[in-house]
Amino acid sequence: MSTQRIQHLVPSTVILLLAGTVAFLSFTREPAAAFLFPRLVSVVMLSLALWNFLRAARGLSKVGAGINAAQLKAILPGLAVLAVFIFFAAKFLGFYVASFAAFFVMFSIYDPDSHASVKVWVKRIVISFLFMLVIYGLFSMLLKVQTPRGLFF
Repeated sequence: MSTQRIQHLVPSTVILLLAGTVAFLSFTREPAAAFLFPRLVSVVMLSLALWNFLRAARGLSKVGAGINAAQLKAILPGLAVLAVFIFFAAKFLGFYVASFAAFFVMFSIYDPDSHASVKVWVKRIVISFLFMLVIYGLFSMLLKVQTPRGLFF
């Protein structure tokens, strides 16, 4: 098996396993009404992940050469933030507080602006706050989705 094919098959397998886990969890949690939106999203996500996996397994994924070491090094901090958010922060701090913190940290990591300027830090805080207002409006007011409650709300 070629290196390029492996670089397509491994991520597609991981994504398929993740999508399958999310779908399984969304269909096994109660109350069922609270998980309607996650079920819809997880079924779409699982379908696309399965399609992606089948394309990779058949060798039809010809785009790109996969992730090289430099790209992996660039995305690892973001993956670490997401892992902390998913496995710890969302349940402990609450969805909205943890989402604000995760967005702010990722924005700060990947923003090319200076880390020494107070003005830039204020901009990051304001943008993170506005982003969370949109997320709150979308999930709580529009979709009426039950989010993980935590220490703060």
